[in-house]
Amino acid sequence: MPGAKDLVVAKLDATVANNFVKRLHYSGKVVSNSQVHLGVFYNERLEGVMQFGPSIDKAKSIGTVKDTPWHGFLELNRMAFSEKLPKNSESRAIGIAMRLFKKNAPHIKWIISYADGTQCGDGTIYRASGFKLIGIKKNNSMWRMPDGEVVCNLIFSPSVSGTAGPNNKKGQYGKTGTGSSIAFLKSVGAECLPGFQLKYIYFLDKEYEKKLAVPILPFSEIQKKNASMYRGTSRVGVNENSSAFLAEVDGSSPITRLQN
Repeated sequence: MPGAKDLVVAKLDATVANNFVKRLHYSGKVVSNSQVHLGVFYNERLEGVMQFGPSIDKAKSIGTVKDTPWHGFLELNRMAFSEKLPKNSESRAIGIAMRLFKKNAPHIKWIISYADGTQCGDGTIYRASGFKLIGIKKNNSMWRMPDGEVVCNLIFSPSVSGTAGPNNKKGQYGKTGTGSSIAFLKSVGAECLPGFQLKYIYFLDKEYEKKLAVPILPFSEIQKKNASMYRGTSRVGVNENSSAFLAEVDGSSPITRLQN
C-alpha cells in the first residue's frame, strides 16, 4: 500500500510553488525572497511545497550560530501540504529536503524556521523532523491591520528598502522614513495578535551545533509557557503525556498548513 515512503521531493518552478502556497498556506501569502522551491509529489501529483530563502533580518539571525558564513544558512519560510498526503509525510519530506541540501549545497550549515503560535501551531512537524527548539517568546511580530490583513512587523523595518510595487506593504500602507515598524503599526491602529512565536533550528553540519549561541530548550517548555497550539487552536492545559499530544509530536497527524 502506498505511503510516505513513496514521496518524491524535487526542485519546483517558483511560479508553480508560489501558486500552490497561496492556495493552501493558512496565510495565503508567499515570502518574496524565497530562493529554493521544493515540490512534494505523491502518486505523481504535487501535494506539498517547501520554500527556503535568506532570513528577512539576516544580519540579526546569523548571530544565532557563531562563525557562520554570510551565505551559510537559510530559513524554511513556507510549508504547505495537502490533505491527500499519507501520515508522516511532512516529516519525511523535510528529511529528504535536508539530505538534498547536504548533498548539493554543503555550504549551508543550518536551517532556521519559525512556528506561528498565534494563528497556526507550535511546530509539531519541526519537532518530529529533528529540529531543535531555541526560542519561545510572546508575539510582537504578527499584527492585524485595520483592513483585517495580518502582516509581519519586519516588512515595515527601515532596513527593508523600497515602497513601490503591488506587493510592497510599505507602499500599500504608506510607511515612509526611518521610524520603527512597531511605532508605525501602532500609529495606523494595527493590533498585535496574542500568542507566541517559536524558533527552531536544524543542523546540516553537526559541527555547527557546538557553536550555537543560545541554549536548546526542552520541548516541555512549550507547555510551561502556555505556548502550545495545534491547527490554530490553543491546547493550553493538554497533558503533554497524553496519547493525543504524543501522536501530534511524533508526526502521525498530518498538518496541512504550517508557518515557520
